[in-house]
Amino acid sequence: MSPSERTESDVPEQPEWFATTHWSVVLAAGQDDSPLAAQALETLCRTYWYPLYAYLRRDGHAAHAAEDLTQEFFARLLAKDFPAGISPLGGKFRSYLLTALKHFLANQREYAQTAKRGGGKISFSLDELDAETRYQFEPTDEATPESLFEKRWASTLLDQAMNRLQAEYMAAGKADLFDRLKPFLTGADRSIAYDGLAAQLQTSEDAVKMAVHRLRKRYGEVLRAEIAQTVARPQEIEEEIRQLIRLAAK
Repeated sequence: MSPSERTESDVPEQPEWFATTHWSVVLAAGQDDSPLAAQALETLCRTYWYPLYAYLRRDGHAAHAAEDLTQEFFARLLAKDFPAGISPLGGKFRSYLLTALKHFLANQREYAQTAKRGGGKISFSLDELDAETRYQFEPTDEATPESLFEKRWASTLLDQAMNRLQAEYMAAGKADLFDRLKPFLTGADRSIAYDGLAAQLQTSEDAVKMAVHRLRKRYGEVLRAEIAQTVARPQEIEEEIRQLIRLAAK
């Protein structure tokens, strides 16, 4: 389902539910040493590391330097080892993360000296993720580091939602059905018709249409839930949906 196909009733904005999302947990903890908040922040960092790596590469850093900077940045973020003035006071994790990275780069020499004295003790490894292989598939247009960061943030959100949806179908023993219906969700293969798939599944065309409708609706719900993990207030989910639409239109 495209972001514009959502309905307001897809995911009710319930304060009780929203308070348990990753970014809201981090914000609620503030500067306290909360194990739950630390785990939530690490989950966000491990999910959204690549947009920052892509930013660094497009900003002119060599592959090895970009990887080192990404790892050091997230290690310090997880250790709460940032100067005064950079703190998660609200808003979107996306905006906070890019602001914090720019602050980190501006003080790169200071951080390098601290590392030599034994700083950066928390490990954040990207060794198993082959960041540069992914970057080689990036378009070679004139996109700014900021615009590439935004695009990769959006694609990461969409991938996360798709992976969660696929996991749900697999858990229900419907992995094959998901694989057959997925092209209707992504538009990757527009040659597939409802009647053709109905014949393959030995069911009616109406049944296939209903299955596609349910898949799209659930994808919208999962996408909104994924976005909720990265914002501070329920109303910001709508802002992020609009951002996804703008990026998709480019």
